[in-house]
This record gives sequence, structure tokens and C-alpha cells, in this order.
Amino acid sequence: MLNRTKFKNSTRDFVYDTLRESIMNLEMTPGTTISEKEIAEELEVSRTPVREAFLRLTQDELLTVLPQRGSFVALIDLDHVEEARFLREQAEVGIIRLACEVLNENYLERLQSNLDEQKKARDNDDEDALYILDKEFHRIFAEGTDKHRVWNVIQKMDTHSNRLRKLSIEMKLNWRKLVDQHEAILNAVKSNKPDLAEDIIREHLSLLIYDQKELKANYPDYFY
Repeated sequence: MLNRTKFKNSTRDFVYDTLRESIMNLEMTPGTTISEKEIAEELEVSRTPVREAFLRLTQDELLTVLPQRGSFVALIDLDHVEEARFLREQAEVGIIRLACEVLNENYLERLQSNLDEQKKARDNDDEDALYILDKEFHRIFAEGTDKHRVWNVIQKMDTHSNRLRKLSIEMKLNWRKLVDQHEAILNAVKSNKPDLAEDIIREHLSLLIYDQKELKANYPDYFY
């Protein structure tokens, strides 16, 4: 069942945002058949905005269209994951180093508050909350260093990686290490130690590399 959150935008964007959120949150799992007619009926919209949403999702590489076979939620492509991880590492290393110089007290407090919530989510086995907080932690660093556009570029490339990360968190792989590394990154930034912060963020962004074998073994049908 799709998430029926009411987005405050046009019908076309509502359909796209709803489908994209469902795919990214694994409510619609990789390989799932998806029908324009069924989606239109479920969301109570015409076929036109659904067709437009399908086209955008195909361009996002989240939907695969096969002639005479139909449309499917794209499988997770590990080559795509590695390219996104490489791009993200280059960008976030720069952001973290800059954060040591320019991050103000307001952003440091927001990051500390986020980290405190991560610990609660981990201790309460709340994987949905931890998934959201993990992403928000990194976004706050980008916002605090005035690198909003860089963050947006990362998100456009990170579609396959984010689904892999969602799986990893749901399986509780490296939960403690994930949060501990966030704490170490924040402490390094607070202490103005850019070299240490860079070393930790590089190790942190490599966690998905270590998780891939186990994830693929547990969800073989989700991957190319």
C-alpha cells in the first residue's frame, strides 16, 4: 500500500512524490511490478499524471520499463551505489573540513540534538527514525556550510545508495558503529580537527561497502 501523505503541490508532483517516497522507503520493493492503471485507481487520479510520474522515475533510474513486460521498481545497482559513494565521499570530505572552520553554535547544537535522538532511536530499535536522523545529520552539515546545492546533487545520485542504506538499517547492520562514528565526526568538528574528521567521514561512508555482501545474501532478488 502506498503512503498516502498529502503533498502540498500539483497532482502531477503529488503522484511523483508519493511513488518516489514509497520506492525510497522500500514500501515498494525492488523488482515489484507497477501498473499505471492500478496506481491511478489507488491514488484516485487520472492516468496522465501517473504516466508523467513514471517517466520522471525512469529518468531517476528508480523505475525500469521493459517492452511487452511492463514497468518494475528498479533493482539496486551496486555499480551505481559505488559511483554515488565516490561522489559523496569527495563532497562530504570537503564539507566536513569546511565545517571545522565555519560551523556556528546554532548548527553544532542542532547536530548534537540530532545525535541524541539517534542514540534514542538505536536504543529503542526504531530503524525508521534512525534512517531519517542519519540522513538529516549529514544534511545539517551541508546546510551549515552553505552547500545546499552540493547536497541536492548528492541526493540525485544517491537513490540506489539510500535504498541500500535503508536495508542496512532495517537489518541493524553496524547500528552502534553508525551512531558512534557520527559522534566522533561531531566531536572532531567541535575540536577543530579537520584531518581527524576527514579520516572518520571516509571510514563512515565506507560502511555500505562492508554491508553489501550480507545484504545481497539476505535479499538476493533486490539486486542486479
